[in-house]
Amino acid sequence: MNIHFRTAVGYIKRSPFQAFAATFVLTLTFFVATLVATLVYSSSKLITYFETRPQVIAFLKDDTGQTDIADLQHKLEKDTRVKEVKYVSKEEALSIYKNATSDNPLLGELVSPSIFPASLEFSVKDLSFAQAVIDQVKGEKIVDSVGFTAAIGGESSLKDVVTRLRTITMYVRIGGIAFVGILGAASFVVLLIIISMRMAVRREEVEILNLIGATPAFIRSPIIVEALFYSLFGAFLGWLISFIAILYSAPSAVTYFGEIPVLPRDTLGLFELFGIFLAVELVAGLVLAMTGSLFAISRVKKSR
Repeated sequence: MNIHFRTAVGYIKRSPFQAFAATFVLTLTFFVATLVATLVYSSSKLITYFETRPQVIAFLKDDTGQTDIADLQHKLEKDTRVKEVKYVSKEEALSIYKNATSDNPLLGELVSPSIFPASLEFSVKDLSFAQAVIDQVKGEKIVDSVGFTAAIGGESSLKDVVTRLRTITMYVRIGGIAFVGILGAASFVVLLIIISMRMAVRREEVEILNLIGATPAFIRSPIIVEALFYSLFGAFLGWLISFIAILYSAPSAVTYFGEIPVLPRDTLGLFELFGIFLAVELVAGLVLAMTGSLFAISRVKKSR
C-alpha cells in the first residue's frame, strides 16, 4: 500500500493544477452540501416547532367549579395528542391583558377580572390532531367556546394551515435532496474527467507495466488512491469550512430565532450533528472516488 500511496503522491505533485482543480470542485461541492444539510435540518426543526406551537384555548363557563376544571385538565393531560396543559384563571387573564396593553394603562384600569373567562390552554403534538381535539373539547359541558391560535381566519382555515405547513416542509426537503443530488452528479463528472486525463497521460506507463507482468490491481491502485485523496480531502475541507462558518454564525441565529431550536443550543449537540454530517460526507466521498476511478479506468481500457 505504501508504494501505491507514494506513486499517487508523485502523480499529484507532477500535475498540481489538476489536483487543485479536483480538490477545489469537490471542496465546493461538499461545502454547499453541508450548508444544504444544515438548511434542511433547520427547516425541519422550524416546521416542527410551528406544527406544535399553536395553542388551543378552551374558554370555560362562568359557573364552572374547580373540581370540574381539574377533571377536564386531568383528562387533557392524559390525552397522548396533547401537551403542556395550563389553567389560566380570571385574574391571570386580566394580568395578561394588562401586559398586552401596557402602553395604554387606561385600558387596564377600565376592566375587572369578572369580564374575563377562565380557560385551559394547551398545544397539540401534531397540527393534524388539532381539529379532532377541538371537536372533542367543544363537547365538554363546562366549555363555552374554543379558540385556536393558528386559525387566523377562523376554524375553517385550520385545514389550510396544516396543508400550507406540510407543503413547505415537503418543498424544503425535496429541494434540498435534489440540490445535493445535482452537486453529487457534478462531482462525479469532474472526478471522472480528472481520472480519465490521468489515465491518458499514463498510457505508456500502463503498457510497460502490462509487459512486465503487473497485475491489474497493481496498475489501478495508485489511481484509486489518488481519487480517494481528492474525494476524502475535499469532503473534509468542505465540511470544515462550512462548520467554521456555521459555528461563527450560530450565536446570531440562535438569538434571532429565540426559542425556536433551528440549531442545537449546546456545543456538544452541535458537534454531534456535524459529526453525523461529516460521516455521511466521507462515505459519499468514498463512493464517489471508487465509482469514478473504476468507471474511468474501464472507459480507458475499452478505448485502447
